Order: sequence, then C-alpha cells, then structure tokens
Amino acid sequence: MERIEINRLEIRARHGVGEQERVVGNIFTVDAWLEVDLSHAMKSDCVDDTVNYATVIEVIKQEMATPSALLENVVWRIRNAITEKYPSVTGGMIRLAKVTPPVPCRVGSVAVVTRW
Repeated sequence: MERIEINRLEIRARHGVGEQERVVGNIFTVDAWLEVDLSHAMKSDCVDDTVNYATVIEVIKQEMATPSALLENVVWRIRNAITEKYPSVTGGMIRLAKVTPPVPCRVGSVAVVTRW
C-alpha cells in the first residue's frame, strides 16, 4: 500500500476554547498521510486515477475555515471530509498543531493526532 503525504500545511484559523482565539485566530499546521492503492495511477500517469493532493488541501482548508472549540473536532471533520471525497483512502493520519497556543510558557506547538 502506498500513501500520499501533505506536510506542514500552514493555515490561519479561529479554533480554540478562549474567545480571543476565536476573534484573533492562530497559525496552525496540518500534516496528513493517506493510505491508498496507487498502482493504477503509477501505470496510467493520470491524475484522475489518484488521490489529488491539491484537492485534499482544499478539503482541509474548508474544514479549517469552520471554527471549533477543540482541535479534536477539527481533525475528526477533516478525516471524515477526506474519506467522503476519496473512499479509496483506506487509512491515514491527520496531525493538527496550534503553533502559538495561549499558555503561560513557551512551547513549540500543541497538537492532536488521529490515525485510522
């Protein structure tokens, strides 16, 4: 089984429990890998025979545009939207990280990961 990967997609969005996070927003990064049989696309050299990563990025951007209190909800929505669009995706991983979380200390990021 092969996979399509999207690494460090950077998006500004308005997710968070605090009101300020919903008003000002934050920078998020999304990493995704999608397990899919790419054997037909490898032979055909046709984008219609694969999971188009540009389309997946648009799906992610659409879900990121809808504010949520919890990152858990966002990764669940992203996962569902991708697998609805591409039923050939048999497994994968979505990692959503908030780059500058509102915590009283310095951290690189906080993240939620789902695997299936």
